[in-house]
Amino acid sequence: MPSVAAQVKRGERWRPPRPYWKGYLKLSLVTCPVSMMPATSESEKVRFHTLNRKTNNRLVSRYVDAETGKEVDEEDEVKGYERAEGDFLVIEDEELESVALESARTIDIEKFVPRNTIEWIWLEKPHYLSPSDEVGHEAFSVIRDAMESEKVVGMSRLVIGRRERAVMLEPCGKGIIVWTLRYGDEVRKPEHYFGDIANSDNDPKLMSLITTLIEERSKPWSPDMVGDPVQEKLLKIIESKRKSARKVAEPKGKDKAPAHAGNVIDLMSALKESLEKKKGSKKS
Repeated sequence: MPSVAAQVKRGERWRPPRPYWKGYLKLSLVTCPVSMMPATSESEKVRFHTLNRKTNNRLVSRYVDAETGKEVDEEDEVKGYERAEGDFLVIEDEELESVALESARTIDIEKFVPRNTIEWIWLEKPHYLSPSDEVGHEAFSVIRDAMESEKVVGMSRLVIGRRERAVMLEPCGKGIIVWTLRYGDEVRKPEHYFGDIANSDNDPKLMSLITTLIEERSKPWSPDMVGDPVQEKLLKIIESKRKSARKVAEPKGKDKAPAHAGNVIDLMSALKESLEKKKGSKKS
């Protein structure tokens, strides 16, 4: 699928990508079919492959045994938990599957909490949730508007990428944003890092100067503020290399390629050109 920018540049109508998850939104006895897509994307980022400089071929990575150095067959690759240095417990796929929950296809809202009680640090990745057919529009909009009216968000669990996650459902315009949430043991307590910062009364004059600077530099939010200059420079380098390669591939003047008819060389044109060169050399 071409990027949004590429489609707009060519004058095409933008088409949303296919949803990567489809299932049901459920609240008690109210259910509606929904589809979900990540709200962010890195598909337009410049990406590089690792090549062999000598052959220009791509390199592939393989697992090798850390002790023997030999390549390991895929069927012999297993998960291991390190209980001590160099001492691993093997965990089989069946054991991992036994702890998986049944939330792969249904977002069942278990509870609601006030939106302003969830701090930003718990939010991980946003996804857009929308009804997947017209039959579910009414149920979807009722759940969305009721949450908006009560200033609450829904809490549920969902399997995403073979991993069950806690998720938060937040009204957003006509749709709902599904935020994956970080686990409790992933968030560090701020007092562990800010506790040693001394409490002090700020100098009123300094506060006035800083406040003035803030007012002078305050502007309305724009996505341009988070542009990626590195990506822009990389694109310029790539375009420059493309132009250089194009010039090398297109010989000019006397060195131009012989005339072709399809994939067959036009022998008559080549012979005439050779004869003309020969006559010219005789005259000189």
